[in-house]
Amino acid sequence: MSASANWSYTAKATVWPWLGRDDWTGLEQFGPPQVFDCDYSAESKRMTDAKGVEFTTRQIIYTERADIKQGDRLLIGESVLASPIAAGALEVRMVKRDADTFERVADDYQVMT
Repeated sequence: MSASANWSYTAKATVWPWLGRDDWTGLEQFGPPQVFDCDYSAESKRMTDAKGVEFTTRQIIYTERADIKQGDRLLIGESVLASPIAAGALEVRMVKRDADTFERVADDYQVMT
């Protein structure tokens, strides 16, 4: 973690990785919850995701975590619930990568829900 990220990413968030859909039931399946360091803002912006679908953001999460992807579920704060739906987690709609301008240790990411 870069020194600037260590200084600025003081909040916690939880991500449930999207694994796919169950072949029999068609229900979405998610991996276990994983807590990580972040910062966040509540912003309402019109954006277009990687599939070309327009949406309005609810939250933007700033982190160095590189493995969050579209379709995952994300919740600001820590959670141990197995179900992201029960926890109230929001779907990740877009992830934007930014350079680590000062130290070049780890890139930063904006995760939009």
